[in-house]
Amino acid sequence: MNPQLAESPFLLACRRRPVPHTPVWFMRQAGRSLPEYRKVREGTEMLAACATPDLVVEITMQPVRRYGVDAAIFFSDIVVPLKAIGIDIDIKPGVGPVVADPIRDPAGIERLRPLAPDDVPYITEAVTELVRELGATPLIGFAGGPFTLASYLIEGGPSKNHDHTKAMMYGAPALWHALMDRLTTITLAWLKVQADAGASALQLFDSWVGAVAPRDYREFVLPYTSKIFAGLEELGVPRIHFGVGTGELLPVMGEAGADVVGVDWRVPLDEAATRVGAGKALQGNLDPAILLAPWEVVEQRARAVIEAGRVAEGHVFNLGHGVLPSTDPNQVARLTDFVHEFSAR
Repeated sequence: MNPQLAESPFLLACRRRPVPHTPVWFMRQAGRSLPEYRKVREGTEMLAACATPDLVVEITMQPVRRYGVDAAIFFSDIVVPLKAIGIDIDIKPGVGPVVADPIRDPAGIERLRPLAPDDVPYITEAVTELVRELGATPLIGFAGGPFTLASYLIEGGPSKNHDHTKAMMYGAPALWHALMDRLTTITLAWLKVQADAGASALQLFDSWVGAVAPRDYREFVLPYTSKIFAGLEELGVPRIHFGVGTGELLPVMGEAGADVVGVDWRVPLDEAATRVGAGKALQGNLDPAILLAPWEVVEQRARAVIEAGRVAEGHVFNLGHGVLPSTDPNQVARLTDFVHEFSAR
């Protein structure tokens, strides 16, 4: 690893070591809120863009150039590894991932073969180029968490109540565990491809896992997230675990094995530190909608997040979910500068 990289504030905070200032990056910092992103993506479908190294590099770099954030997040999508192993999945604008033939029986699960690095040469190429271009700025690789991927595959697309997903989880547990096992193998391989190419941290986005109760998380999800984080340990890169609506799950998520637990905006960071337990850094957790308010409000709320984050053993400033498409990029740039300046005092 580049020696400067090892001393980056982001990686130091992930490892719960002293930092010159609170590091900051934003989920979905590369994306629809940026005019330069909309321009470069024009006429290219999402999954095609994710498989085009030049585009991936350019889109990943855009917010780093514009905002001076402390880390880049690899531009991709959580369903890319599923597409790469032959699942008929597409991202429909305004809808999200849509699966042509939902998986609800043993035959469907058989279609989920393991992922090999040769399935995603464009990922290796893009990550390698990005690491070269980013220099002392860390690159975060990522994957979708197994519950979230399972939900898309079972429902056939985004779901409000995860009806089919929970029906399988509660009513056909053997089938559920077989599906989660396959997804865990795929996810681990996908994350290792990114780390092997030079990503210096890895985030597991289990976006929809807040839909399950703590007891069900422990039984139906934790064995798989734990297996993923345990499988990444030998790589020596910080592991981040994030889900939305997971306030009640923070204690059990703290047991899954990540180095950093991401917190959405519903739980203050000082309270989250208590729930997660010792030995973890925290990431978060300004409500993304606050960026739509006047600057005075943004500043006041950001200050409160930084102050609450001082209780944690390490703190990476972020939003409680992704940057909203209607966000003014100037607000994000101003927030980045504010976090750096205020936390350095």
